[in-house]
Amino acid sequence: MLEIQNITVKYNNSDKPAVENFSLNIKRGEICCLVGESGSGKTSVIRAVQGNLPGHGTVTQGDILFEGQSLLNYTVNEWRKIRGTEISMIFQDSGAMMNPVRTIGSQFVEYIRAHGTYTKREAWEKGVQMLKCVRLPDGEHIMNSYPFQLSGGMKQRVGIAFAMFFRPKLLLADEPTSALDVTTQAQIVRQMMKLREDYGTGIIMITHNLALAAYMSDRILIMKDGNVTDSGDREHILHNSQVDYTKKLLSAVPSAGGCYYV
Repeated sequence: MLEIQNITVKYNNSDKPAVENFSLNIKRGEICCLVGESGSGKTSVIRAVQGNLPGHGTVTQGDILFEGQSLLNYTVNEWRKIRGTEISMIFQDSGAMMNPVRTIGSQFVEYIRAHGTYTKREAWEKGVQMLKCVRLPDGEHIMNSYPFQLSGGMKQRVGIAFAMFFRPKLLLADEPTSALDVTTQAQIVRQMMKLREDYGTGIIMITHNLALAAYMSDRILIMKDGNVTDSGDREHILHNSQVDYTKKLLSAVPSAGGCYYV
């Protein structure tokens, strides 16, 4: 479904690439986690896939193919058709992506109607239903609220509802649960995995939480300084890796009785 072919990402204000020679193939229904410290290039990878690199960032080498077509050659109109429907993204701080002077409902209805043939009433009801799916009680109240009236965790779940609404083929998630409490984290992770099971959605998720990555991933890529330093399935990363950096990350995972929480 998705082929990232040896890409290099650079920003205008830096001579050093943010990402160098990165490759990854994602099949339908596959979950891959990118793990590494801040500044390792994880977010640049998924922003490149979404065609939304900030700060005049560009892919200077390689290609990104989605269902056989190069995303690097997409026009604005072509991006408008697939962004939010076939390829969706959950941001680390979804609240920052919302218009602060408009209600959640007005934004959600506009988003739904921009990509589907729904009346305003139908879009409103669909939005309320989706908010319930991400465990937000009283969806009508949330729809009538402004972003500043919601907690950080509630805004994050609204962002997740937006991203999941059209059952995308590919879901890009930039630390989607970092602003949530442990119980809500578990609920959202289960919801993401259900999306994979029910609709074959492929997921690329960024996380600092190696235990979470091991729990939900088919594959894990360890990144450092813009490069992939290690990759493999859960068994390889947790028990068979010989890479020093991977071992250091594992040593930072909270444990009880010498066992990882995975």
